[in-house]
Amino acid sequence: VQLVESGGGSVQAGGSLRLSCERTSGYYCIAWFRQAPGKEREGVARIHGAHGSTFYADSVKGRFTISQDNTKNTLYLQMNNLKPVDTATYYCAAARSAFSCSWPLVSARFENWGQGTQVTVS
Repeated sequence: VQLVESGGGSVQAGGSLRLSCERTSGYYCIAWFRQAPGKEREGVARIHGAHGSTFYADSVKGRFTISQDNTKNTLYLQMNNLKPVDTATYYCAAARSAFSCSWPLVSARFENWGQGTQVTVS
């Protein structure tokens, strides 16, 4: 089942955006990755689907918040105090194995992906 993302856009530095990803219920590990032009895809944040524990990349800690609303079958990424270095295509990903939540995240361990949403910070 492909995940469906929304919420990207263009903002000025210091601004905020909230990304959404639908169809995320039933997975043990749900995460956000991002990929900037010319760079490898990197894990940004993840949440354990069963007990809700979260983990963040150092580069976004204290600025980004990952959360899941099981009643809406939706994953969120609240991004505050955005910086130009946050500019990238953001992807949500889901895995049926709790092992996939091990940090650092490995994209090959996630079976289902969203189409990506562009975030541009100027």
